[in-house]
Amino acid sequence: MIIMGIDPGTATTGWGIVSKTKSNSTFISVGTITTASNLSPEVRLEVIFKDLTTLIKKYRPDEVALEQLFFNTNAKTALLVGQARGVVMLATQLRKIPLFSYTPLQVKMAITGYGRADKKQIQEMVKRLLNLKTIPRPDDAADALAVALTHSFTKKFGG
Repeated sequence: MIIMGIDPGTATTGWGIVSKTKSNSTFISVGTITTASNLSPEVRLEVIFKDLTTLIKKYRPDEVALEQLFFNTNAKTALLVGQARGVVMLATQLRKIPLFSYTPLQVKMAITGYGRADKKQIQEMVKRLLNLKTIPRPDDAADALAVALTHSFTKKFGG
């Protein structure tokens, strides 16, 4: 089973692809979709949608795991991330790909076993769990792999 993990954002949307079998998860690819800050919000969302659609066509994920919106004190940031999440939801729905959401706490618990793990601890575990030589950069890419791994650990798969 191919799982695509996504860490949504308007400036940078991280994505990561893993293959899940009964016994392990294997790294396939990782990257980011970036948009220029001088573009209008609707154009930025269009870029995310088009690039994500291209990635979906290329990697053909069976399921997509999306990080849930973390409500912080910055309402503007939350709104922008929410818009990016909506684009991801639409792109997966149009392709009829099952979508699953995970909170930051669920990701921390699945990856490190500790709900207060910091970003560096999560990134180091992603590197170890996928036998990578280095931690994926930027952070959004590593976060997307963490979300994909969370789904692979959370859901029971066959063969």
